[in-house]
Amino acid sequence: MDPLLEVKIGCLVALLFLTLVCGLIPAQVQWFQMKAAKGRHRRILSFVGCFAAGVFLGACLMHMVADALTDIQGELGKQLQQVRWALSSQGCLDYPFAELIISIGFFLVFLTESLVLHCCRSTDHKSTPMSRPPPSSPSILHSHGVPAPSGHSPVSFRALVLFVSLSLHSLFEGLAVGVQQGEAGALQLCLAILAHKGVIAFSLGLQLVQSGTRPRWRLLYLGVFALMSPSGMAVGIGLSLSGGAAGGLAMALLEGVAAGTFLYITFLEILPQELSSPEPPLAKFSFIALGFSIMSVIAVWA
Repeated sequence: MDPLLEVKIGCLVALLFLTLVCGLIPAQVQWFQMKAAKGRHRRILSFVGCFAAGVFLGACLMHMVADALTDIQGELGKQLQQVRWALSSQGCLDYPFAELIISIGFFLVFLTESLVLHCCRSTDHKSTPMSRPPPSSPSILHSHGVPAPSGHSPVSFRALVLFVSLSLHSLFEGLAVGVQQGEAGALQLCLAILAHKGVIAFSLGLQLVQSGTRPRWRLLYLGVFALMSPSGMAVGIGLSLSGGAAGGLAMALLEGVAAGTFLYITFLEILPQELSSPEPPLAKFSFIALGFSIMSVIAVWA
């Protein structure tokens, strides 16, 4: 077997195993269940949640947004050179296309969640037109203070968006490893992905648990998430063996949209949720900064 192919297959197996193990630890271990936690246990879980929020913040700014900015600008530059817009290409490159694509992803999730909340509220008013639910009735509170009926939980929607955006990013990471033409480049890139994949998988599993996602859906999300990087790597290996093009601009645009969705979830959902806990503000800042610092250090090797 080709040594390069052996390296890529080894990376594929390592990514699959690490992601599954790190994601299933918080998802399956009872200790991480916030509902049953009290006192010191609850404070520790809150700090772990703040650490996970810092990891997501670092993944958002230092990895997903940074990669999207670089890839979109690079692919647009290639396209403009191919069509030879001698007079207008420089002006087109000066326009912040990458930032626009990321913003589209941000507003796409904002609009979708607003529509979900609007439909939930309309359905709730139709079912109980003249009365309000008693304080003891089960309901799920939106992170911005908007109540939603338990049958139409926006918390589940946010978990789904978080899963989709991270999965798309993982797919593109795997694809980048699969199309490498040298053993050293493939191994270096795979080690960089492994360095942060475990931390992100653990944080995703913890977020799914704390958002109230049902156990079977948690397992499905984590299983599919674990398969995304190996799937992207398999596609990349196939492309490198066949000599086909990877559709760089389309993938860069999708990566930009995924970065925008993750930006929304990080800043408008995860961080406000963790900062609203009653623990000391300085302690919460410290754990968020710790999670961000780890992702910043990992970005040096990425």
